[in-house]
Amino acid sequence: MTALIIGLSILLLVIVILQISKLTDMYARIRGEEEVDERLNRSQGRAMLLFMIGLLGFCIVSAYWWKNYMMGYGPHKAASAHGNSLDSLFNVTLLFTGIVFVLTHIALFYFSWKYKKTKVSKATHWAHDNTLEIVWSAIPAVVMTYLVIKGLLAWNTVMADVKEGDDHIEIEATAYQFAWHLRYPGPDGLLGTRDYKKISADNPLGQDWTDPQNYDDFHPDELWLPVGKKVRVRIIARDVLHNFYLPHFRVKMDAVPGLPTYFVFTPEKTTEQYRDELRNYPEYNVPKDPSDPESKMLWEEFNYELACAELCGKSHYSMRRVVRIVTQEEYDAWLAKQQSYYQSSIRGKDSDPNKGKLLDFEVKQNKEALNMSVEKALVDTGIPAAAGTPDLKTIRLDYVQFESGGNTLTAESKYQLGDLAEILNKYPQLKIEVSGHTDNTGDPASNKTLSQQRSDVVRDYLVAQGISAGRLSSVGYGSARPADTNDTEAGRQKNRRTEFRIISNK
Repeated sequence: MTALIIGLSILLLVIVILQISKLTDMYARIRGEEEVDERLNRSQGRAMLLFMIGLLGFCIVSAYWWKNYMMGYGPHKAASAHGNSLDSLFNVTLLFTGIVFVLTHIALFYFSWKYKKTKVSKATHWAHDNTLEIVWSAIPAVVMTYLVIKGLLAWNTVMADVKEGDDHIEIEATAYQFAWHLRYPGPDGLLGTRDYKKISADNPLGQDWTDPQNYDDFHPDELWLPVGKKVRVRIIARDVLHNFYLPHFRVKMDAVPGLPTYFVFTPEKTTEQYRDELRNYPEYNVPKDPSDPESKMLWEEFNYELACAELCGKSHYSMRRVVRIVTQEEYDAWLAKQQSYYQSSIRGKDSDPNKGKLLDFEVKQNKEALNMSVEKALVDTGIPAAAGTPDLKTIRLDYVQFESGGNTLTAESKYQLGDLAEILNKYPQLKIEVSGHTDNTGDPASNKTLSQQRSDVVRDYLVAQGISAGRLSSVGYGSARPADTNDTEAGRQKNRRTEFRIISNK
């Protein structure tokens, strides 16, 4: 119905214009064309002046009205170290182009009024004027030279890469239809290598899992950055042209398929600081949802955002990620919660080229876990544990393994046994009992013998590492002390184990 009314209104307007034209034509024939033309020229000249005043007034009033929503003005000053130089460049450019805009429109509409056709008007032809040629050639040349030099200085500042030794964070943003895939380095601070040929369903970035630098990289859902820290973003596109756009930080760089780009910037305002600045403006002290007066204010709901500034497809609008700028302490706490993509999604699967191998980061993790277990056991009160509560003084050696059916230690077992030897050296009064256990498969007597042999091997290994034999004892329990059910393979696997129990630390 609305469309029909609009269509009928437009049709009626056309009919009115045609009728006015016919009436004007008839009037001209009655009064004379020259007189009508002169009267029309006068009225159109006045209309031009009025339109000029309205146009320039509208530009000024609308710019003032919307200034607090525009980048670079009101509360939306740049939130990055380099942003002010870009804002300054845009302001200077706006000053010169604004002067030209105003003067040319004044001249355009003033001339339309001043030099309207009359009965006595006569055109004057200037063949050449050196002064005018110099003015309209020299002034634009000087202004353009200034703008170009200022632009180059800003470009060299904004596009400078990190220098060797710079304290910075390097992250990666991969664009695809229609999302951003973010990658951060783990504790090593280095992003691992990648190869597009390795991209698969469980390896969306094509990371090379033989590169140890990839083992701790993680893929967060939001972009978190610490305030005051230089950030270098690697920008990659997986399909079509995209654009990495952080408007509040004046960051904008194309993501080009096959051509990695980058941008370096330093955020200077946390999300909370920016919200506090918005709080001082009445435009942002209104409910975010106008239909719900109880909803939070606009300033409370503000978040920095990562967007795509290229029209990359019909769902281009959905390429929005929340960006959170926080203090270093908040950033460190957030980092501590992140899980390595390799360790959480790849490790141990068929696609893992390191399946069956013990990696360096696992050796380190196992060592930390073993030390923590021993420390907990040493502060144990000695009060018997309640039913169902684990005995802290009995610690399982999960990574001490034997060849199937025998008592020969696997090569990886040396790592955890070495960690145990370090602990025993750290606590010279510590005495332990090494125990071997099996599942209930096979002959009970044979299982007991095998478990005794395995516990003896562990004891002998520790003695070979310099630990006094008087501090060590070994016993084989066979299948007499199961840790889980023997009715499933998973349960039997848990029952096949080597443990040690802290006897005393005196």
